[in-house]
Amino acid sequence: MLEVPVYSIDGKEIETLQVDEARFGTTVNAPLLKQAIVAYHASRHRRTAATKGRSQVAGSTRKLFRQKGTGRARRGNIRTNLLRGGGVAFAKTARDPRKRLPRKMRRKALDSAILAKILGQDLMVIDGLTLAEPKTKFMAGVLAKLKINRSCLLTLAEPDETLYKSARNLPDITVRTAAELNAFDVATRQKMLVTREAMEALGSRPA
Repeated sequence: MLEVPVYSIDGKEIETLQVDEARFGTTVNAPLLKQAIVAYHASRHRRTAATKGRSQVAGSTRKLFRQKGTGRARRGNIRTNLLRGGGVAFAKTARDPRKRLPRKMRRKALDSAILAKILGQDLMVIDGLTLAEPKTKFMAGVLAKLKINRSCLLTLAEPDETLYKSARNLPDITVRTAAELNAFDVATRQKMLVTREAMEALGSRPA
């Protein structure tokens, strides 16, 4: 069993949670985690660059002049890439760069990312994080008391507009719900701050 510290909004450790590492795959699957991150990066690329080849530009397919008897080099039609206005040699074509991962692989990659955060003592659970109205200063104070001064992933159990507005203007803070988590977000943030309710949701979600 792994121990995860639980903090109050004052930055004081109030208890520890027992987490079964078997729930998150027992060991960190680094190759699968890398594969998920590469797939995420690939899906963000647009890959819309495209140029016209000789079959796509306008122009007649008739030979410009006869093959022999002119004393000049042989010449094809006006679409050739050797002439101004012709097509591009080895033209670029738009393609779909996405790398698809099965759902079970995505879930296992997320489990490995969360387990890596727990083993590295970079996952913290916070209790009582609620606000009546958006206050960025309050959220900044909570992070300061927890000594989080690096990139952080704040994980909530359910969408909370008040907490989202309180954290969105802080640098390097990303807000996600437990259902929205993916391996890329977890792995690329140095700290992970999870509400108690979100931690329970992560532990009870289907494997």
